[in-house]
Amino acid sequence: MFENLQVFENRYEEVSQKLYDPQSAADPALFTALMKESRELEPIVTAYRSYQSCLDALKGARELLEETSDRELREMAQEEIKENEEKQARLEEEIKLLLLPKDPNDSRNVVIEIRAGTGGEEAALFAYDLYRMYTAYAENRGWQTEIVSLNETELGGFKEVCFMVDGQGAYSRLKYESGAHRVQRVPVTDSHGKLQTSAATVAVLPEAEEVDVEIDPKDIEFAVFRSSGAGGQHINKTSSAVRLTHVPTGMVVECQEERSQLQNREKAMRLLRSRLLQQEQEKAGAQLAQSRKSQVGSGDRSEKIRTYNFPQSRVTDHRIGLDLFKLEQVLAGNALDELIDALIADDRARQLEALGGNG
Repeated sequence: MFENLQVFENRYEEVSQKLYDPQSAADPALFTALMKESRELEPIVTAYRSYQSCLDALKGARELLEETSDRELREMAQEEIKENEEKQARLEEEIKLLLLPKDPNDSRNVVIEIRAGTGGEEAALFAYDLYRMYTAYAENRGWQTEIVSLNETELGGFKEVCFMVDGQGAYSRLKYESGAHRVQRVPVTDSHGKLQTSAATVAVLPEAEEVDVEIDPKDIEFAVFRSSGAGGQHINKTSSAVRLTHVPTGMVVECQEERSQLQNREKAMRLLRSRLLQQEQEKAGAQLAQSRKSQVGSGDRSEKIRTYNFPQSRVTDHRIGLDLFKLEQVLAGNALDELIDALIADDRARQLEALGGNG
């Protein structure tokens, strides 16, 4: 593995030279691509150069240990060998992490769909809590959120909500949220104070660009209707809500959050492209793109990736067996990073294990 790192250094030098070429600067698309490649290569090359320096220092210290009989020099050489062997081990782990396959969707914006599952009105209220958690988390990271479609209940819960999150690295972190989420608490609708278990499902899709998915306008059936809120409130006098049907796949998307029919259509097209991109990735057998069904499950209580237990103020992620007694902070979006960071670490450990097994 480490013998082949010279290829990365050679390419990095080549890209660096091209960045200083006036012809590259005159081509914005080329210059942007070169800058992106340079940023991706730089951490690997920096670690590789440190690794090479470490090996050189080790070689020099071992040669000194063999050649000298001076006690002080031998002690210095032994100390240097020990330090550099520890540094070598650290750098090897760092390089292995840097060489792990990158998810091609990590830099994309995301579309998140939350749907109430088992539990009736309580499940809808929990779906709203999850929506609020993700929008607060996005705000903390400086990301922008925008609702595409929303189906509310009389009590302010969400039967389903679809929204977009725009921000650097949004998918790289939020992709771990796909699946069934379970809540255990006493519902506000229960006069007997009995603990209830409800569920909601979350699907996180990488947003597709126009170049990713070509949609023939002839394949789209376009319809408009009047949007309304819960119980028929907020009824529009004009038909601004949009429904798009992709005839070849039967996929249907709706958007009614904007007053403008044009804006709703644009949002609906973004959502449709993202769903079609995910479908194409599934068909291509993309390892990192899970199918929609495996992401969300059926919404049943038994299918869960995470449980939010209110009596114990505990959040449990069942994939890694992590308990976090910070329920309020997690739902406020402030402690969600602790869960996501642990999931990323587990994912990397599994990849490293697989890399070691293949090697």
